[in-house]
Amino acid sequence: MSDPVSTIPNLGPASELAFAKAGITTANELRALGPDEAYRRLLGSGTRPHFIGYYVLVMGLQGRPWNDCKGDEKKALRLRFDALCAGFNRSDTKRNADIETMLSYLGVVERS
Repeated sequence: MSDPVSTIPNLGPASELAFAKAGITTANELRALGPDEAYRRLLGSGTRPHFIGYYVLVMGLQGRPWNDCKGDEKKALRLRFDALCAGFNRSDTKRNADIETMLSYLGVVERS
């Protein structure tokens, strides 16, 4: 049996549930994917982007406390996080779809 996700430092039961929803059920799977692909899968499963959650994951996979991320390292992680999150802002996507649906209903734009 493989260790649960929550055996990785900084990750607890809530993280374990979120990763399970993304199809990642063991610490070994999470380590094999690495932080970027694992976080991308979290986003794909509906988790809202949150920078602290991302760098907590990165630090945990390195065996470091979450608050060890500082300075230039944190700035570099922020750039990686922003690149990962591009295109995953689900609230904007849903809002835009709702607007298009309403405009179509009102006859302002062609129905698809």
